[in-house]
Amino acid sequence: MKYVLFIVDGMNDRPIKELNGLTPMEAAHKPFMDALAPDALVGLVKNIPRGFKPGSDVAIMSMLGFSPKTYYTGRGPLEAANLGIELNDNQVVFRCNLVTTSGDRMVDYSAGHIKREEAKVLMQYLNEKLTNEKLRFYSGISYRNLLLTDGIGDELNTTPPHDIMGESLVKHLPKGKDEDVICDLMYQSQEILASHDINRVRLDLGENPANMIWLWGQGRRPNFPTFQEKYSLDGFVISAVDLVNGLGRLLGLKVVDVPGATGYYDTNYEGKGKYAVNNLKKHDFCFLHLEATDEAGHNGDLREKIKAIESFDNYILGPVYDYISKSNEDFRILISSDHATPVSIRTHTDEAVAFLCYGTGIAPRFKVDSFNEKNAKATLVEYAGPELIEEVFLGE
Repeated sequence: MKYVLFIVDGMNDRPIKELNGLTPMEAAHKPFMDALAPDALVGLVKNIPRGFKPGSDVAIMSMLGFSPKTYYTGRGPLEAANLGIELNDNQVVFRCNLVTTSGDRMVDYSAGHIKREEAKVLMQYLNEKLTNEKLRFYSGISYRNLLLTDGIGDELNTTPPHDIMGESLVKHLPKGKDEDVICDLMYQSQEILASHDINRVRLDLGENPANMIWLWGQGRRPNFPTFQEKYSLDGFVISAVDLVNGLGRLLGLKVVDVPGATGYYDTNYEGKGKYAVNNLKKHDFCFLHLEATDEAGHNGDLREKIKAIESFDNYILGPVYDYISKSNEDFRILISSDHATPVSIRTHTDEAVAFLCYGTGIAPRFKVDSFNEKNAKATLVEYAGPELIEEVFLGE
């Protein structure tokens, strides 16, 4: 049996006035998803347990069948795993966004989706100016970077910058033990980054400068069983996001690097589809993650969200389904958001999201003619995150 899990990050949305009350999923031209829907199990899955913030770290962990209540220690350690950072028991890792601020206001959680090469230079500059025996910065992809501390800050209450677009910085600064150290570091970064030539050039070009770091999502080293140990499946992961690839590494999945995969609108959709097909010839489990839909939601960009859904359907789902359906092997495909990222509010929500499960041994409980939030809700089928993969997707 071949198993394919597609997580289209933040795809779920809410009715939008400009679309005459449709959601992006309803408005998008997605012939492959809609063709599977009548013969699939369609419903809702709630991936955010009570008491957890609605982030991809928690939601994707749930979707893979690992309860956040048992395994979650923070977002930072998952991303660190993909950068090859081996943590000891005392170390704490923060997600470190390069952001754009103006006065006391968060303008852009991604500093204009700063180029990876520019971000790397800025993070090295911060290391030269701010690090000591207890603090060190690591560059990741674009605005997504890390701060490693020697036991500092794991008891803080922090807020993701994409949740406070346009809002006051002071109201959302880290709070709790070690808040002075972490907040001082964030404010010190403003003067240091503002003086760098990269940001002068970005301003001259009319681009958002990376004029501050924002620290959040901290945690200590987690302890997972591997995917092979839990499910007896050999698998791989395709994503352009350190969080997802780091979680994959911790679970023993092969991380497949796709040239041109960026985690943004310009990602290599066609390449992701081709690499998924090639690796399915050697492995039983494929986990493919798409970030562009979530970024469009955060940016309030309706057009790009619809385009990303359509590109996933055409360039990723289409080729994978064509291959796997002709392979003469039993197979199952599961498609879902991890969480919703409505363009109207530009942040994550913890509401249940639509899923579609199609393939060998799967039958609809209530037939629908297309895959979208409204039809998923109408089926009255709902699971909590880990139940869906364990009882349906990988179940007997």
